[in-house]
Amino acid sequence: MIKLDGKKVAGALDEKMSQRVATLEEKGITPGIAVVLVGDNSASAVYVRNKQRRAEKLGMRSDLIKFDADVTEDTLLKKIEELNNDPAIDGFLVQLPLPDHIDEDRVINAIDPKKDVDGFAPDNVGHLWIGEPQTKPATAAGILMMLDFYDVDLDGKNVVIIGRSNIVGKPVAAMMLAKNATVTVAHSHTKNLKELAKTADVLVVAIGRAKFVNKDYVKDGAIVVDVGMDRDENGKLCGDVDFDDVQDTAAMMTPVPGGVGPMTITALMDQVIELAEERANG
Repeated sequence: MIKLDGKKVAGALDEKMSQRVATLEEKGITPGIAVVLVGDNSASAVYVRNKQRRAEKLGMRSDLIKFDADVTEDTLLKKIEELNNDPAIDGFLVQLPLPDHIDEDRVINAIDPKKDVDGFAPDNVGHLWIGEPQTKPATAAGILMMLDFYDVDLDGKNVVIIGRSNIVGKPVAAMMLAKNATVTVAHSHTKNLKELAKTADVLVVAIGRAKFVNKDYVKDGAIVVDVGMDRDENGKLCGDVDFDDVQDTAAMMTPVPGGVGPMTITALMDQVIELAEERANG
């Protein structure tokens, strides 16, 4: 079984991205990303910190805007408008989830689609589904980048995605359809899920249930992408797939941690650099 090593791929792509940033610097342009963080969600804080470190490592500008959990929606929307109009910021995101008193849809809709590096704005979702993406959700984009690095040809492959979220399941489906895969999106209401999953050449699991998928869900020789980030009964970090149980059945598989996670941030940085390159080309 080949381990789909997200850390390895991220490291290799970092070199190329650093070169692109250096080329932009020669033109007087520094790629800029901003992250808006509301409240004290510990998981969000770790993720944001990792984004900042990666941006700084690549030579990019990275701004962190923090608000207390009781910030008003109007104050947050005003900051979004400022970022929309800041020429030095190529792309930005508002870290989700947000406190209950803030309307997430209203916040997402307020972000300029051209700077929406999360790819969640309805305008960007529409472009993704018609095969003309402007910006793409980072986790989905990272999965595709990793499969491409390992020379996985999706053309004609039977793909089953377990999970239909706007962050992972749906955008992965759209991007794999664009690669000429035959895609089935399964979820909690899907009948005969085990049998369906076992037809997959590529199985993507993003349901948020620790070790839910075992070898009974996996066809011999399948490629398994585990997007989960869970804790097992002993509190140990694990994915939605039981790695130990599945590793002798799958041909290729992502570990947790070290699989999809590093690729999410890689795809985010790649997208910001791409937007800066568009700015450089006028």
